Amino acid sequence: MVKLNKIYTRTGDDGTTGLVDGSRVSKASALMQAIGDVDEANSAIGLAVVALGDDPLAAALERIQNDLFDLGADLATPATDDGFAPSEMVLRIVPAQVERLEREIDAMNVHLAPLRSFILPGGSPQAAALHLARAISRRAERSAVAATHDMPLNPTALAYVNRLSDFLFVASRAVNQNGAGDVLWRPGATRAQA
Repeated sequence: MVKLNKIYTRTGDDGTTGLVDGSRVSKASALMQAIGDVDEANSAIGLAVVALGDDPLAAALERIQNDLFDLGADLATPATDDGFAPSEMVLRIVPAQVERLEREIDAMNVHLAPLRSFILPGGSPQAAALHLARAISRRAERSAVAATHDMPLNPTALAYVNRLSDFLFVASRAVNQNGAGDVLWRPGATRAQA
């Protein structure tokens, strides 16, 4: 269990931050951008949880929020001699977490109307919150991929963040009356109004 007695440490005043192994990196590094984007995605999911209230989907999103803390720890832990193997002391995203997302996506997708067009973020406040979280999750994925140019990252962590945006997209459609409340994109429809 994590125990935080003091919130500020002053160790980051020089523009660096510590990784799990004790090494320090610039707060402006690609890795820290990815970790920050994961944190922002988690915050956006928190807004979606509040918007959903007692909808059963909120419980799945709360599990995902916990996974995202695991993901942040994974990204902040450089590869060891065992590569990206989890251990009691090394927190990693594992395939079972990705597989759970896939099962949940498939379960929601069964009830959705087929897509006839791209959809606009919206429909209901709950769906809009999920779309916002989806867009931020996509950014987190792009940031994590960019960070791999500087250092290797756990491939399962990358798969998780990729699958997460798929989950959030399908979830947004599920809360929009299984797609009936989706707002469809109408290509070029507003040109005449310009």
